[in-house]
Amino acid sequence: MSMARPPMSKRRKFVADGVFYAELNEFLMRTLAEDGYAGVEVRVTPIRTEIIIRATRTREVLGEKGRRIRELTSAIQKRFQFPENSVELFAERVEQRGLGAAAQCESLKYKLLGGLAVRRAAYGVLRFVMEAGATGCEVVVSGKVRAQRAKVMKFKDGYLISSGQPSLEYCDHASRHVDMRQGILGVKVSIMKPHDPEGKIGPKTPLPDKIQVNDPKEEEVPTQPQPEIVEYEAAVEE
Repeated sequence: MSMARPPMSKRRKFVADGVFYAELNEFLMRTLAEDGYAGVEVRVTPIRTEIIIRATRTREVLGEKGRRIRELTSAIQKRFQFPENSVELFAERVEQRGLGAAAQCESLKYKLLGGLAVRRAAYGVLRFVMEAGATGCEVVVSGKVRAQRAKVMKFKDGYLISSGQPSLEYCDHASRHVDMRQGILGVKVSIMKPHDPEGKIGPKTPLPDKIQVNDPKEEEVPTQPQPEIVEYEAAVEE
């Protein structure tokens, strides 16, 4: 007789979900690095678990006739021991490639591997991000850049917040390791997205310190008052 599994506590469930998301994100980041991988979203429904992969080149993620997405589905199903036909993968195209920190971090990584100078590569990423409509961007490259001694180079443009709840909603961060000949370089890209009332390219919630001054209402200017003429009729005595 099989005993029923005890219910999992809330704390263990949150920890298990966090570990699953971190391992899944790491696996997809390594597998889809060249295809503009920009993040993943996990939706759990009563019927199945849906995994939405965000990337800039969804055609390469799907593969020829959906072959690659089926291979990824099978690998994730076996690794995390999902029941048969209980997990499904979708590919979602990122509209604004310049506002995704992961995509820009991968772009910077391949620029450095191609032999491009650090300063030129970083400024290229900064310009591309700001032209896409971002509020601010910061690129950090650390390691043995040119000489034998390691150093940190920071490139920043625009306005970037780093504390409070708005930083969690507005800012997107990504970091990668670049295996160079002289050693490993650390690359980090931070992007602050713009406010979008529709929620397409940025969060809907406005910044708490954003003050909007409305235009004054048009008031009707009163004309020059005219003296009121009152005619008094003399009472005629009969």
